Amino acid sequence: MVTRLLLRPWARGPAVGPAAPCRPLSAGSRPSQYLQRSLVPTMHYQDSLPRLPIPKLEDTIRRYLNAQKPLLDDSQFRKTEQLCKSFESGIGKELHEQLVAQDKQNKHTSYISGQGFDRHLFVLRYLAAAKGISVPELFLDPAYGQMNHNVLSTSTLSSPEVSLGGFAPVVPDGFGVGYAVHDDWIGCNVSSYPGRNSQEFLQCVEKALEDMFDALEGKAIKT
Repeated sequence: MVTRLLLRPWARGPAVGPAAPCRPLSAGSRPSQYLQRSLVPTMHYQDSLPRLPIPKLEDTIRRYLNAQKPLLDDSQFRKTEQLCKSFESGIGKELHEQLVAQDKQNKHTSYISGQGFDRHLFVLRYLAAAKGISVPELFLDPAYGQMNHNVLSTSTLSSPEVSLGGFAPVVPDGFGVGYAVHDDWIGCNVSSYPGRNSQEFLQCVEKALEDMFDALEGKAIKT
């Protein structure tokens, strides 16, 4: 099931989609406007960006545990913590060394670091599978499975040549949101499997956007 929301000036009639609103967006060069046109192309500085190093495995494990702690009770967290320690000092260390070696041979690629940990752990899991290594116990931990059960999965492709795109859910009870932000309109397609109500979800998205518009315009947010 796919439903659509468009917020844009639509001179030829109402916006497309069930009960889709038609609210103009403010765009221009003034700081007070919602969206501002840039004179610099989006990818202008891409080639000059520095390569970001693969983070240390201990840093990724620390970030992972920090993210898991609020989600688990003490017993579950101790189990996950022990699995992480075993992974870090065992097969994880070996896989990480292989990953670093591959990175050194591929100077045209870059790794996005920051506070993230999921891509680092994902590639280590993928590397183990590619090498024919049994799935490390860390990745069989229910806590890892729960954190990687992405109910909300989003993607965008904003281009003047693309009116609107779609993105599928990645789990049976999830939503896929394909969205686009342009100078004078915002839009999204929401997809789901039959067990989920994408229309109800889209109504919540609409309400959230309307609240943001009202806040930017100095209006009271409707309850």
